Amino acid sequence: MRISFSMNARRAPTAFVLLLPRFLSALCLAPSGEAATPPDAAPVILIQNTTVMTVSHGTIEHGSILIKDGKIAEVGQSIKAPTGAQVIEASGQFVIPGIIDCHSHIAAEAINEGSVSVSSMVNMEEVLDPEDIDIYRDLAGGVTSANILHGSANSIGGQTLVIKLRWGQPAAKLPFEGAVPGIKFALGENPKRSNFSIPGQPRRYPATRMGVAETIRGAFSEARDYKKTWDDYHKRVAAGEKNLIPPRRDLKLEPLVEVLEGKRYVHSHCYREDEILMLLLVAKEFGFTVRTLQHVLEGYKVADELAAAGVGASTFSDWWAYKVEAYDAIPYNAALMTRRGVLVSINSDDAEEATHLNQEAAKSMKYGGLTHDEALKLVTLNPAIQLGIDNRVGTIDVGKDADLAIYNHDPLSAYAVVQKTLIDGRVYFDRDKDLASRAEIEKEKKTLTDKLKKEEKKPEEKKPEEKKPEQSPKPPALSAAPTAQARAVQGGAL
Repeated sequence: MRISFSMNARRAPTAFVLLLPRFLSALCLAPSGEAATPPDAAPVILIQNTTVMTVSHGTIEHGSILIKDGKIAEVGQSIKAPTGAQVIEASGQFVIPGIIDCHSHIAAEAINEGSVSVSSMVNMEEVLDPEDIDIYRDLAGGVTSANILHGSANSIGGQTLVIKLRWGQPAAKLPFEGAVPGIKFALGENPKRSNFSIPGQPRRYPATRMGVAETIRGAFSEARDYKKTWDDYHKRVAAGEKNLIPPRRDLKLEPLVEVLEGKRYVHSHCYREDEILMLLLVAKEFGFTVRTLQHVLEGYKVADELAAAGVGASTFSDWWAYKVEAYDAIPYNAALMTRRGVLVSINSDDAEEATHLNQEAAKSMKYGGLTHDEALKLVTLNPAIQLGIDNRVGTIDVGKDADLAIYNHDPLSAYAVVQKTLIDGRVYFDRDKDLASRAEIEKEKKTLTDKLKKEEKKPEEKKPEEKKPEQSPKPPALSAAPTAQARAVQGGAL
């Protein structure tokens, strides 16, 4: 990171003081200088002599992965490095597909548009923050893709976005190209605002669980009618009618029409079994499928119903009792739902939690007895399927994006530490380079801190005295008894 101090410090000391903490935070945890934005990847990269956990077709000991133009070109043993290839020696290390977080709030300037209970018109893509340091921190935990969700203040929240954690790139380069768009729903305490109120203002509707159900049902009733209006218009145009006036666009209803048409995924925050079943009934009524239930801490109680409806579950490993709704949560939830045929992923909902999702997935081996491969799928292939991006990521297969994480131990071990994280065949995190750059970062941090202290100690500069304008000659004094004309001038009449 390079910061210019060309501003006049005397004119903008406040801005300097306010921005410095953010700069220092970035300097402490991100590579300095040109390392923040990795150079273009070599056309050909070979990761060799490593344990390759493909997720899709077993584990390859002493394996290699050949990458060409950001894609996996070959996977197996005894792959020779082509002429001019960059070679990553990973002897004794482990390579897995990049971790995918199905519930994240990083890289966003805002999370909730909580003023109304249906805010489907807002879009997380419009508030992406590519300088959020959590992108880099999560890369250091092997995360390569994340589903950036609107908050849970609304029965129907904003539009969601799948991104790749391309640290150092502008906001326009973060979205995962071709990923199916989504929308956030929420059930229970959050949208009915059980724990939130504004003094002096009436409570926002809905205030009960039945009100949440009605809000969702009412919005989709409007969306269905809106869709019919447009369908009728298009039919009339196709029939050759002229001079038709198209229906007025409704930005709130358009995303819901996309849900009805299967073009937008629903990701719904929920906890209790009764509200889960409620949403499934509403979805069945309007003919759409809930793609994932987020948190879904009582999912084990209705696992058969989830499997029958084809609904995915994206849950925590062992969080519980942090709110009334979470008291029936158990650490066996992920394994029990998996055993009943539900597609399950483990998510973070927290930037720090995302840095060790590999270990969160491993807990399901202890709590529920999932196999090593099943546990690994919870943070790789399964979330990729839930987000509709499994044709490009989630496993190590020829033709897929070279989104990979390299660990020094088995990734499901408590001792595993990420050594390198690659996205599209580019190394976005390198632990050795990170450690090597820390001295330079500390030096730059000290420079900034010293500059701040120096600015605080400077005495206020005295402003030069303003030159007073020359005074015009005073008019002659009026006589004791001024004339009528003189009196008129004094009163401003002329």
